[in-house]
This record gives sequence, C-alpha cells and structure tokens, in this order.
Amino acid sequence: MKKRVVAGLSGGVDSSVAAWLLKEAGYEVIGLFMKNWHDESVILANECPWIEDSNDAMLVAQALDIPFQVVDMSADYKERIVDYMFAEYAAGRTPNPDVLCNREIKFDVFLKTALSLGADYVATGHYCRKGETAAHGKTVYRLLTGKDPKKDQSYFLCQVSQDQLAKALFPIGDLEKSEVRKIAADIGLVTADKKDSQGLCFVGKISLPDFLQQQLKPKEGDIIEVPAEAVLDYPSEEDADLSSPRVFSRADGKKVGTHSGAHYFTVGQRKGLAVGGTKKPLFVLGTDIEENTVYTGQGDDHPGLYRKGLSVADADIHYVRPDQALKSGEQRRYQVRIRYRQPLEEATLKYDGQRLYIIFDRPQRGVAPGQFAAWYEGDELIGSGVIR
Repeated sequence: MKKRVVAGLSGGVDSSVAAWLLKEAGYEVIGLFMKNWHDESVILANECPWIEDSNDAMLVAQALDIPFQVVDMSADYKERIVDYMFAEYAAGRTPNPDVLCNREIKFDVFLKTALSLGADYVATGHYCRKGETAAHGKTVYRLLTGKDPKKDQSYFLCQVSQDQLAKALFPIGDLEKSEVRKIAADIGLVTADKKDSQGLCFVGKISLPDFLQQQLKPKEGDIIEVPAEAVLDYPSEEDADLSSPRVFSRADGKKVGTHSGAHYFTVGQRKGLAVGGTKKPLFVLGTDIEENTVYTGQGDDHPGLYRKGLSVADADIHYVRPDQALKSGEQRRYQVRIRYRQPLEEATLKYDGQRLYIIFDRPQRGVAPGQFAAWYEGDELIGSGVIR
C-alpha cells in the first residue's frame, strides 16, 4: 500500500513543489491549509492575507489532483504562540514565534490532525533534511541543514523532537530555491513566481506595535543614552562569568528622549526610537521593564551591543538527539547561531548540570533574551536553548 502523507500547503511555492515531489515519488498525498489567524487589523496591506494563500493552496491541490481541505487551528495558535509572544514581550524578552510555531503547531497540532487522517507522515516546504543513524542499538533521526545555504531553515526547526522528526518529510531539502521555482514553472503551478511570505508565521507581515498594543498598553518612559566609555571591557575568563549580560543603570548615561513602552523594544533595535541630534544612529543596548527604561548607545560598534557569551537554563535546553546531550562537567566545541541567517560562530559549550554556557570565540552583537541559540556540528543541528 502507498504511504499516506499530509502535506502542509501554505499557498507558497515551496510547499507546492514539496507536495508535487511526494506525489511523483509514489505517496498518497493530502493537502491541508492551516488557518491560524482571523484578526487582519494588524496585518500590513497586501502582505500575504490568508484568504489569498488558501485560494492558491486550493489551486495547487487541484493542479496536482490531490484532496484538499482547510483546517482551523486559530484557537491553538492563539494559546500556544500569540499568548506566549505577549507574555515574553511583557517580561522584556524577545520571542521567536517561528521556532515555537514549528514545535507547537506544525509538528504537534497539525501532526496530530494528520495522524487522525491515517497519515504515515507530514511534509512541509522547509529547506532542511532528515538523516538517520544508530545510537544505543536503535535508529535516531538527524536534523540536517538544507542544501541551499541561502535558504537553510534548520534553525526554525531547532526545537523538534525525535518523535516529531520520525513522522516528518522535507521533500525540497536537497534543492536550491531556483530549482524549486523552475519545477513549479515547468508544471504550471500558480505559485511559481509568488513572492516568499514575510513576517509572523501563518499571520503575515504585521505591524508589531499595533499587534503588541492589543495586550500591552503604551506607557511612557525614558530613553537613556549610554556613552561607549561607560561600558567596561569584557572581563577575562579567569575572573568573571562571560555569559552574564551587561546590566545598565540610569547613572551610566543621560536622558535623550522618551518612548511609549520598554516592552516594545529589543536589544540591537534601531527603528522606533525617534531621537534626533546624535552623530551616529542610536541602538537599543538593553531594557528595564520594571523601571520602563530603554538604554541606548550610538553606533553599530558600541561595546554595549556585544556579549562574549550567554547561558541557557537547564529546563530550556533541548537536544534533537538526546544521545548527544552534554553531561555535567562536560564541554564541547560547536558552531552556534543566535538568529536566523546569522553566520555560524565558533564557540565552546559548557554544562554544569544546571545551566549551559555558550562562550563565543568573538563577541556577538545583539544577543536578545528570549531568542533561541542553536548549535551545529557540521551540517547537523545538535540542539538549542532559550537565551536568558
């Protein structure tokens, strides 16, 4: 019997070609479009409205002659993604909803829906690959980078588990974007020339201030500019914890303006400060949610923007393959990224049984609490954790 695959059709070219490749490979394919958002008041005009996307997904399914349906997952999406976002911003952290969307929606709620339809696998249009190896006498699954280095999306899947990977297929992981578009054009898919979606996973490009103001009310506070000389040099590894962030105080600088809420800002941000008269652009160095204060510094080279290391609490450490977990007292060398599309950086990871420390060979710009750090060995994503 043919293996049944439920393909997540987003209305974009990547998932369209993924579904076609599966059908060509002999799978029984069912197309599902996930409707996760209803409020269009915060979506910027003409930026991937869900109705247009669902129509394109339906047209693709018709062209491929596969069953298609729309499933409403908006309640789960609000509870697991949107409410999480609001809580993180309210606490002064910068969440990554796309990582959580894959862990909580695509490979949990959506996966369970697919299994209820008798599916053997779910498939997505991610640019990544799945491999297999053996550990402790049983098969374990590897999460590998996509062949197209410019489109690799393994970072967004850094929180998936073995159970989730076991049921996942990534049909376009061995292709480059140009090849995907050519396939779509050759077989006449309506999505062949469609622009890639941007913004929040399954919502589209949003006005973040308008979005956050649904729950987080504006509250005027001070913008403090911290001069570069007020930031101490990084301490040596022998006498300090390199993973500790720089903590600023009002005594470090002077007031240069006001803002509408510290919870609207993130480390490294430039836009939205609306402060003029400086020689160089201002960047956010840090925020104090309790005091409702935003600390800034002039120039992209301000030392307050950089950190030598970071840490991840034990409860927030995740390994794609548990057999690769560091033991207490162990340390290893890996390559790490702290945001999507950031070049991989050499680092040493140390685990003391309660916290994982990531110490970079060179200081990193804009390390934002709440984001995910992911570490790699070659083309394999080993694990990830929430930056605290």
